[in-house]
Amino acid sequence: MIRTAARSAASPALTAAALIVIAMAMMGLVDNYVVTIAETTGLWQFQVIRSGMALCLLTAVARWQGWRLMPRRWGPVIARSAVLSSGLMIYFAALAVMPISEAVAGLFTAPIFVLILSGLAFGHRIGPVRIGAVVLGFFGVLMVLRPDAGAITWLAILPILSGMFYALAALATREWCAGEAAVTLLYGFFAAMGLWGLLGLAVLGVAPQVAPAGAAGFAMRFWGEMSAEAWAWTVAQAVFSLLAVGLIIRAYQIGEASFVAVYEYGLLLSVVMWGYVLFGTRIDLWAMVGIAAIVTSGAVIALRSGSDAR
Repeated sequence: MIRTAARSAASPALTAAALIVIAMAMMGLVDNYVVTIAETTGLWQFQVIRSGMALCLLTAVARWQGWRLMPRRWGPVIARSAVLSSGLMIYFAALAVMPISEAVAGLFTAPIFVLILSGLAFGHRIGPVRIGAVVLGFFGVLMVLRPDAGAITWLAILPILSGMFYALAALATREWCAGEAAVTLLYGFFAAMGLWGLLGLAVLGVAPQVAPAGAAGFAMRFWGEMSAEAWAWTVAQAVFSLLAVGLIIRAYQIGEASFVAVYEYGLLLSVVMWGYVLFGTRIDLWAMVGIAAIVTSGAVIALRSGSDAR
């Protein structure tokens, strides 16, 4: 009887973990090819096309399944979509101009910012264990990014900015949008990304820029002549993003949140693995140690946040 009960309790947790691992593997694969898309495409063009595809697919599935897409409260959903899309736009821009391991490491500073902002903005109590985890995560990010104090540019700050916005979106989800359906928030996110794309195209249409050739011109290019490979990976981005987010939503529905959150750090390992398998990209020992520190920091923060211990 005890073994049967243990198995029934473990099964949802293991299923949730497997779903997250699959989702992170999908995202790690397609994100490695953003630099390929960036060779012939503009960032704003990419977001318009990708978001249009994703919204069409999501609308079709929602009608088929009878899901509600409209928000119960428009203001919080719009605010959350604006913050999250800002962070992800910065992330995609970073993917085109720096190693993917650095961009993703910056994005995963989000739990550190969540903890800091929770204490400052919402008065949540933070204990010594989680403060120690924040310090560990900070040093992990420094080991991955290793900014030169004499040559710090805006590029070095991009990944950390994306993590800060991602953290604000996580807090907005919890504090403002607790009563909204996950599919509503997903629809709002892709709509906001599409609007960012349209805004960027409008600005470049009025004030065109001379875009450097290749991925370096990703953010300044108005509308590029997309290669067949860029089209293929843009479609893959739209489809895989929806599938991955769907798996993540399902994982959080059946698993305990703090347990599931730890497995999201599989994205860091996924991008490194796919980078090595597909392109032979290697990271050095210090970057590996930094990634391990970030994963450990996030795991501690997630697990302590899901318990009574502070």
